[in-house]
Amino acid sequence: MQRTVDFKLPHFFNYPPYFTLQPVRETREKQVQLWKELILDYCRSQKMYIISLEEDFPLFSNPKIERSLSYEAKEVFLAALVSEGRAEWIDKSHKKCLILWLRIQDWANYILHFVKENGLEVTTIEDIRSGIETHGTELAGIDRGVLMRALRLLEQKGKAVIFKGSSADDEGVKFSV
Repeated sequence: MQRTVDFKLPHFFNYPPYFTLQPVRETREKQVQLWKELILDYCRSQKMYIISLEEDFPLFSNPKIERSLSYEAKEVFLAALVSEGRAEWIDKSHKKCLILWLRIQDWANYILHFVKENGLEVTTIEDIRSGIETHGTELAGIDRGVLMRALRLLEQKGKAVIFKGSSADDEGVKFSV
């Protein structure tokens, strides 16, 4: 996986101690906070939803200073995101994490606003993810599972009705806006 040119890494990324879990509580708290923000910002900018502890992830190493995070450090940073509701473990062994740079409720609000702005009271699920209107928005390429959870939340609140089509490509949603 390549680092993209359009993402500006923070200054601490070139500071070797930040690649080692810090033993002093206050320092570690600051370190964890910085890493959480970096992971969320990076995933949002690159539209990444899944991080695996066992696969390469661009932020977890810095060849320029010859440093990489330990497995334990990666686990600590992702677990901190999970505890805040900004990520969820996908598997029981806690090796893959779904990153929620927007919480499900925030996604639901974003979708409602988007639908109102674009007059899309009835549309397909696939158009929400990849339709012309979504280009350049947070919804472009959204993880289908995240999208469906946000839509189900809207459905529970009486703001949407999800209907099945003959295939996944023609599943739709009708909004009450």
